[in-house]
Amino acid sequence: MRALAAAAIGLAPVLLFVLLVALVELPPEGTTSPRPLLTADPGPKK
Repeated sequence: MRALAAAAIGLAPVLLFVLLVALVELPPEGTTSPRPLLTADPGPKK
């Protein structure tokens, strides 16, 4: 039981850091493209 409590205490700061990084969402540096990224293959051009 002590090992479980120690693991929970040790992982708590790591979990909080990951959640903080996920919530902050820093903007990328430099210029970005105005066109959205494609998530699927558009196929051959007509």
